[in-house]
Amino acid sequence: MRIRPRLLVVSLLVAVAVVGVFVWIQSSDGDDTAVDATLRDPQSVITFPDNGLGNDDVQGDPFPDVVLIDRDDNEVATGDLVGEPLVVNLWYSTCPPCAKELPEFAEVDAETDAVRFIGVNTLDSLDVMERFAGERGVEYDLFRDEYAELADAIGATAMPVTLFVTSDGTIVEQTGALDADELRAKVADLIAVDEANA
Repeated sequence: MRIRPRLLVVSLLVAVAVVGVFVWIQSSDGDDTAVDATLRDPQSVITFPDNGLGNDDVQGDPFPDVVLIDRDDNEVATGDLVGEPLVVNLWYSTCPPCAKELPEFAEVDAETDAVRFIGVNTLDSLDVMERFAGERGVEYDLFRDEYAELADAIGATAMPVTLFVTSDGTIVEQTGALDADELRAKVADLIAVDEANA
């Protein structure tokens, strides 16, 4: 029996979400302020204790060479994207922190030509991906990780994940959800590191 990687990733995401909600409920100890804060801030629902349930740490690793699918249903090797500084954001439409940060990414992308922004959708169909991102102002390149090759290669279990990759293909930073100011600071750091390595 062949296990489909995408089905496996979806199953893992559901399991991690269930465990995360359980841990959150146990840690709130009936404190209604914790419930209220979580309901106001969807990012707080997608937080995990440091017990192995979070994403793998890939800072310092080479950007994985895997196959993604572009808007025209063509295969694109991620190795072909390396050669300039990259901001690679993994997301999907039903992830609240992903939805919250996409307009911020669109805003910062419009401000700079010094790095290339790339969106990698881990779950959605082409139509859903394009509509959802377009409604949030995204104009940068979008790819689908149809068989979860990139997500698997970096050990991503909680979304969003953003990788900051230098021109030589080194992941110099990895983050979760970011706002526009945090993203600007990370982009400035990426540019500085990339220029220092040139």
